[in-house]
Amino acid sequence: MVDNLEIENKLIKICYNNTNEKLLPVVILNNYNNDGEKIFDKCNEIGCKDFILVCISNLNWDDDMSPWFAPKIYKNDTDFLGKADEYLKILLEKIIPKVKEFVEINLEKQIEYYVIAGYSLAGLFALYSSYKTDLFSKIVSCSGSFWFPNFVEFVEKNKISTNIKQIYFSLGNRESKTRNKVLQTVEKNTRKIEKLLNEQGIKTIYEENEGNHFQDADLRIAKGIKWILK
Repeated sequence: MVDNLEIENKLIKICYNNTNEKLLPVVILNNYNNDGEKIFDKCNEIGCKDFILVCISNLNWDDDMSPWFAPKIYKNDTDFLGKADEYLKILLEKIIPKVKEFVEINLEKQIEYYVIAGYSLAGLFALYSSYKTDLFSKIVSCSGSFWFPNFVEFVEKNKISTNIKQIYFSLGNRESKTRNKVLQTVEKNTRKIEKLLNEQGIKTIYEENEGNHFQDADLRIAKGIKWILK
């Protein structure tokens, strides 16, 4: 089942199954394509436990998902303006409170815990956000943009929320095989970040998928959600 909301000019899809369970995890997924239903269907196909998916789209993708300014990585692209903190404030103060109200009143459910999830730049944002808030308990970062300049150093120098218990990382096995020197660092950086956080006592996993950055995105997200809900 799907309900649609619009909050702060963002499009929100709330996807859920008809279940007798009263206490459910909520997965917050920042999404480029507004295809929450496809992802939720894929989750059901692979046997995820019951949860509520909150898919947020109509984002200023390169800006809202980037933690600080970074120059463009392709000639015809634009720079990353680093507005993640501004978007996170909207997410925490405007979007999630209204989602919580909808879940409790309209769906008559209680929220067990929150997961923050994302693909590509949203996978980067998912991890970054948990250095800024204690709301989330678990993170799903699929094909996260950990090539982003100075992000490994950020992880090394800062402390993630003590509420984070599990983090799922995944990457395609061809994502670092590119002529772009910046993107070539993505596998090395992802593995390093996963190791650093695991050494801090967080349960982590790094899963490698077949293909490049654009292959099977829905399935990769669903696999991450399944693991994190165990």
